[in-house]
Amino acid sequence: MLIYKKRDYHYIVMIHIVLYRPEKPLNTGNIIRTAVAIGATLHIIGPISFSIEDKDLKRAGLDYIDRLKLIYYPSFEDFDKEHHNDNIYYVTRYASTVYSSFDFKDVILDYYLMFGRESTGIPHDILRDHPDRLLRIPMVANTRSLNLSNCVALIVYEVLRQQGFPNLSTSEAIKGEDFLMKEGKKDEK
Repeated sequence: MLIYKKRDYHYIVMIHIVLYRPEKPLNTGNIIRTAVAIGATLHIIGPISFSIEDKDLKRAGLDYIDRLKLIYYPSFEDFDKEHHNDNIYYVTRYASTVYSSFDFKDVILDYYLMFGRESTGIPHDILRDHPDRLLRIPMVANTRSLNLSNCVALIVYEVLRQQGFPNLSTSEAIKGEDFLMKEGKKDEK
């Protein structure tokens, strides 16, 4: 295991986004943005075909990339050795249980949410080893998949919704909660 970037930011939300051999830097950049926005740790299982320093990755991740907690594993075996007994869920089209049917309410637990490659998903032998931990995103019958970064956002926000969005701002914190009303009053003058 290699910790690529580890900052001193305090992560209270115990969501771990796990990407199995991602192929597209723009998707990974969007996932970085989501991970930082919710205080999640991003785990990438390699090998991968692009550099974490890739300009597309940085462009999609914008300035968020500097606040990312990222752990890189050269192989699935390295990840499994470190996290074999952890609370891992696998997002796959081969699941028969809808993601919202799972109970993610326990804010004390660490939840590891694994997503597969854009082209092939998570290897089937990994999925077969965990039939009770497979999550499905409902789609029309003749659709194979959704965009990877959309899937990540959908699943992590379901976990957060069930937990009541712990430690996340539910109002405008940067410009102030009453920003729109104050801005409107300035426009009236």
